[in-house]
Amino acid sequence: MAERVPEGVDTSRPSIARVYDAVLGGEHNFPVDRAIAEEALRIVPEIGDVGRYNRAVLGRGVRYLAQAGIRQFLDLGSGLPTVRNTHQAAADAAPGCRVVYVDNDPAVSAYGREILAADPLTALLTADLREPGTVLDHPVVRRLIDFDEPVGLMLLGVIHHLNDDEDPAGIVRTYVDALPRGSHLFLTHFCASGPDAAELERAMLSDLGTGRFRTLEEITAYFDGCELVSPGVTYLPQWRPDEPVGLPLTVGQRLMAGGIARKP
Repeated sequence: MAERVPEGVDTSRPSIARVYDAVLGGEHNFPVDRAIAEEALRIVPEIGDVGRYNRAVLGRGVRYLAQAGIRQFLDLGSGLPTVRNTHQAAADAAPGCRVVYVDNDPAVSAYGREILAADPLTALLTADLREPGTVLDHPVVRRLIDFDEPVGLMLLGVIHHLNDDEDPAGIVRTYVDALPRGSHLFLTHFCASGPDAAELERAMLSDLGTGRFRTLEEITAYFDGCELVSPGVTYLPQWRPDEPVGLPLTVGQRLMAGGIARKP
């Protein structure tokens, strides 16, 4: 667990990125983050698996994008770049890929820059994804991302932290509109799949202040205007699995959904 507290990090308030890190069994989190992770574990005992499903689909999705010819990735709301993240999956799938992580959490900035310091093909920008113009025009992004070539736009486990009044669909659309043809949108999201999901949503909104669970139809709508690749928007374990997935799915397996779509 984290011992050194980087400058600017408030350990008395929970952090989305650090809670996710705690769920994944990472080391960059504090008691306030672990308390929320433990409450989530009480509601959904599989919550640790849910984090791993999201990280596993990241690997499968990045591999698919690399096979589709994508060599540059813009990872919005990325969280801490640890525990098998985008730059590692991309490098394995196609050496030479470029990755820019974007997150507004001071902890991500403090730890992430240390982790990525030796990688010239990867950068971390401290910015708010709710300000697309600032992100897209930032020199850090422009240094590594060529907007004349297809981009892999990644929004994994982050749009559910935007409330309805923040126009999450409009924000996604603004980013997609800025990308060239042949770019891909890769998005995962908490799914309103049953009573356990509803209880977890209530707990997250109370303890963390964010965490909206939306229906499969609502999640699918984020891909409007793009061409979904098979199998479309589905629960994460069912998205191009490396091995057969047993049925029926568990509560944890149905807690997140997502997909990838190509901009025509």
